[in-house]
Amino acid sequence: MSDPSDSIPYGRMMHDAVCGVIRQVLQQVSDHGLPGDHHFFITFDTRHDQAELADWLRDRYPEEMMIVIQHWYDGLDVDEAGFSVTLNFGDAPERLRVPFDAILTFVDPSVEFGWRFERTEEEDGDGPEDGPPAPEPPEPTDDEAPAPSAAQDADVVSLDTFRRNH
Repeated sequence: MSDPSDSIPYGRMMHDAVCGVIRQVLQQVSDHGLPGDHHFFITFDTRHDQAELADWLRDRYPEEMMIVIQHWYDGLDVDEAGFSVTLNFGDAPERLRVPFDAILTFVDPSVEFGWRFERTEEEDGDGPEDGPPAPEPPEPTDDEAPAPSAAQDADVVSLDTFRRNH
């Protein structure tokens, strides 16, 4: 078997490419606002070392959290590593920082677009390429999002589709 360092890291390259698309979309929204009916369901890993959120939110969502950028959001700032945004949680505005590497799903149900990032042990630097699939996004509460069926109606493309099993 060949040395893994001799392999082309297609999974990582696809991840970086899709993060580039998400970055461009969020930058356009930051610059011009949400056009038409566009809105985003973004699930991210709250355990990521660069994810920033209030302690009470981290306690409530110890592994992952779904946020919605739709009706009310403020201060959407995008950079190469991630984005920051203020969202309203039951009349409590909170600032979040989400690194692109922490994103698990990105869905725009208005145009049935979505990506699910499969987390593998290789991406975490711990082992073989095929790890368990990413968990399904949690159901949002009334304070966070409309009914979850809107996100489930979109076609979500898994990056795992493009990986070769060994």
